[in-house]
Amino acid sequence: AFVTLKVYDVLGQEVAKLLDHERVDEGESEVEFDGSHLASGVYFYRIQAEGIDGAILNLRGNSVTPVRKMLLTK
Repeated sequence: AFVTLKVYDVLGQEVAKLLDHERVDEGESEVEFDGSHLASGVYFYRIQAEGIDGAILNLRGNSVTPVRKMLLTK
């Protein structure tokens, strides 16, 4: 699939784009996130996967784009 992975602050502003419509093979993948320029706190990340045929997929193959919360501590 082609994957976009973005990080947002609590105001909904994009603070990082880790993947931008990049091809990712099936299975587990890792992406390095350098949050050294960000303050400690709560952030959100959104993963959007687009199948080769153009369909929007989530990790289970459904047409939903998951948003998850994460805590950045320094």
